[in-house]
Amino acid sequence: MNNVNLSALKESPLFIGLAGKEIEFLGTFLVPHQMSAGKTIYIENMAGECLYLIFKGSVRISQMLAEGEEQTLVVLGPGDTFGELAVIDGGPRAATARVVEDVTMLALSRKDFNQLASNNPRLGMQLTLNIFRSFSERLRRSKQDYRNMLIASINRKKR
Repeated sequence: MNNVNLSALKESPLFIGLAGKEIEFLGTFLVPHQMSAGKTIYIENMAGECLYLIFKGSVRISQMLAEGEEQTLVVLGPGDTFGELAVIDGGPRAATARVVEDVTMLALSRKDFNQLASNNPRLGMQLTLNIFRSFSERLRRSKQDYRNMLIASINRKKR
């Protein structure tokens, strides 16, 4: 297990409603990863394995429109999470994640999330609520962008 100092990320939506000791406990399950700008973290339809919390840098989340064309859904920075559904259902990725600016991320695997929730059910429940709140808020904000992406895709097919 790791011992990651999360004090710089205390305002992250992932930590809402968590006590200091719970955040420290969560930190023991997070694994740091560093990647350079331009690298791909995962691609759409790839099996999901981890949730990521951005410590430093930025990540672009996008979806494929057509062969070789991507639509940016959102650019995320420090304190933001992505890949959340991987710890909930382990299904395929709904989007692609690429590094925009050199990034340091903290990964929480599905296996570790389940172990954490088993060891501390209150923490597991609060994290699940925070994951869903963050995900649903992002979904609501991106609704118009998604609509625009669909319209662009339909217009391309008409050409």
